[in-house]
Amino acid sequence: MNSTDKADSNPVNKGVEPQSRPLPTPSGQVEAEPAASASKLEHLPPPRRHPFRLLLIVVLCLAIFTVAVANFLQTASPYRSTDDAYVQGNQISLTPRVTGTVVAINADDTDLVKKGQPLVILDNTDAKVSLQQAEAALGDTMRKVCQFYVNVGQMKANVDNSKITLARAEDDHRRRTAVQNGSVSVEEITHAQQGVDAARDGLQFAEQQLAAAEALIADTDLEHHPMVFQAEANVLDADLALQRTVVNAPETGYVARRSVQIGQRVTPGTSLLTIIPLDQIWVDANFKEEQLKDMRIGQPVELTADFYGGSIKYEGHVAGLGAGTGAAFALLPPQEASGNWIKIVQRLPVRIILNPKQLEKFPLRLGLTMRAVVNTRDRNGEMLAQTASDKPVYATSVYSNEWANANELVQRLVEQNLHALSNLTVQSSTVITEVNDKIGVAHE
Repeated sequence: MNSTDKADSNPVNKGVEPQSRPLPTPSGQVEAEPAASASKLEHLPPPRRHPFRLLLIVVLCLAIFTVAVANFLQTASPYRSTDDAYVQGNQISLTPRVTGTVVAINADDTDLVKKGQPLVILDNTDAKVSLQQAEAALGDTMRKVCQFYVNVGQMKANVDNSKITLARAEDDHRRRTAVQNGSVSVEEITHAQQGVDAARDGLQFAEQQLAAAEALIADTDLEHHPMVFQAEANVLDADLALQRTVVNAPETGYVARRSVQIGQRVTPGTSLLTIIPLDQIWVDANFKEEQLKDMRIGQPVELTADFYGGSIKYEGHVAGLGAGTGAAFALLPPQEASGNWIKIVQRLPVRIILNPKQLEKFPLRLGLTMRAVVNTRDRNGEMLAQTASDKPVYATSVYSNEWANANELVQRLVEQNLHALSNLTVQSSTVITEVNDKIGVAHE
């Protein structure tokens, strides 16, 4: 048996094809067969793939799809939302109306103050002195005006006396000129004529004095005389200045930014402190331009505050849309005509009024951030207000009592002076009657 038969009879080698040996070339070198090269290529590692490139493509496709869906929902959905919304409200700056020195401060920051509560007290010494001077001037003025009425009576008496004197002088002159027998000299007749002329001049002078005296009281009485009115006005001014040394709270709210100090000399316009009435707040939501097309006054709004979280939802409605963007009212508005122009999406403030009952239960603070969602399904409202308000939006009655108190003081002073003048012994019965008629009549 040869070697080939042994190889075939070996069970290990069964089923395995014998490898062909390379044939020697004439030069003695062995030439590799093509099958060996193909076998080497089959055993090479597969080309490396890039999984990150595939992931990037998937992410980009998802992003494009998300943006497309968001744009579709934004245009198709009636809801318009923004996070650019902040709580705003009235900030009442308390300032004095008279000059004075601060002697007491009755409230500090975070304190609750009630409407009409005294907050800052000024030294009232100078105001009291001025009021006493004005009261004394009123009494003196009323007595001087009363003298005007007495003078009128005296001037009328002088006119009557001058008329009698003139009549006597004319009778004397007529009697002397009637004598024909020469018993009356020319000198006596001349003197009689001079007496008539002097009496006529005296009557004219008395009538002029009477006219001057009547001009001081023409078409008026004691209480309504201009000089009395001026004196009353001085009393009113002094009493109002005295009342204003106490600075009261115009509204109920919380104190913030107190800057006044004890002993400080303040003047009208000086900011003492700020009162924040938390029941007079609203939300200014700044929506983009493309979100305002379907927005109308009166549309319902749902709001949430970061202060309470998303569990507390506020109800409100659109009260109005701003008349200009924030950039238009900025301190340095953008110059659109400049060469370096970049288009920026503008935002317009929309005022939203909140439910008062919810504000009372969950009070907000100025400057808090809100999220507002406006339901623009109902578009029957107006985009801008079409009617003007005929009532005050905010009002206070704290200062109206000052005038009533000062006027009551003036009435009391006038009545006291009228009683004093009625007790004077006046010769003119006309003045006595007039003064007595004024007693007991309320001053207008």
